[in-house]
Amino acid sequence: MTTKPVLGISGCLTGSAVRFDGGHKRMGFVMDELAQWVSFRPVCPEMAIGLPTPRPAIRLTLTDSGDTQLRFSKPPHENLTQKMADFTADYLPKIDDLAGFIVCAKSPSCGMERVRLYDENGNRGRKEGVGLFTAALLETRPWLPVEEDGRLHDPVLRENFIERVFALHELNTLRANGLTRRALLDFHSRYKLQLLAHHQAGYREIGPFVASLHTWEDLDAFFVAYREKLMAILKQPASRKNHTNVLMHIQGYFRNQLNSRQRGELRDVILHYRDGLLPILAPLTLLKHYMAEYPDRYLMTQNYFDPYPDDLGLRLAIT
Repeated sequence: MTTKPVLGISGCLTGSAVRFDGGHKRMGFVMDELAQWVSFRPVCPEMAIGLPTPRPAIRLTLTDSGDTQLRFSKPPHENLTQKMADFTADYLPKIDDLAGFIVCAKSPSCGMERVRLYDENGNRGRKEGVGLFTAALLETRPWLPVEEDGRLHDPVLRENFIERVFALHELNTLRANGLTRRALLDFHSRYKLQLLAHHQAGYREIGPFVASLHTWEDLDAFFVAYREKLMAILKQPASRKNHTNVLMHIQGYFRNQLNSRQRGELRDVILHYRDGLLPILAPLTLLKHYMAEYPDRYLMTQNYFDPYPDDLGLRLAIT
């Protein structure tokens, strides 16, 4: 297991000239900033099935029978669906070590949503399709963080995606090092506040599941079930309300150490965040200051405070 998360990525997003027109769609944030903290495994599904670059355009066709096919846009509209299916069937079993995947938007092979569909007569339909490669990726690996390049320009979606990437990487590393009950319980304990910030109902549901760990003889089977539950919770955006509840909970750990002025200041900062007057970094920075001054063993283990490298600056854009 590598020390960095490994991300699959549509090859054109790395700057490789593999698009149908011979160009690329290099993502500055991904290649100039994120690349310091992750490794990439590029793939161009269209080139992987033997298409050249440049190449004739291809598109998704919704047949009269309801099937979605991958075809060339111009006559004779050769059907590439089986070639893509064969490639994905061979490729997907080889990516269990990946911690996430970044795909190219609008692509008939890689688009994650809103890909244009055409009917069998070539008429433009609605943007309701999913690229065939990404559709197979999502269907077979529902726990895997997958995002499109365009959506990663949204600071909230970007932060959520990368948070999930680092969580899954840690979980993958746990498995690679050999699963033990203690390691699984310690992992879950570190993520408690983070899960609470994302989805309170999910947090309450996963707790009893983890408590049943002692009844599982097959730890890998438990891991598979736990991974899907954990990643589904983290996929839910952490709301301001949930963050506020977590921050208030953390505040309680310092009630005996702080004087009345300090408690009031901390409360006001949290409430100002709740009301949208301060970014989340304000209460987090103050809480980290008190954690350094009054260390608490449980809080010091919580991944909530540092779910990814600070140098990525993701929370700077979260209001």
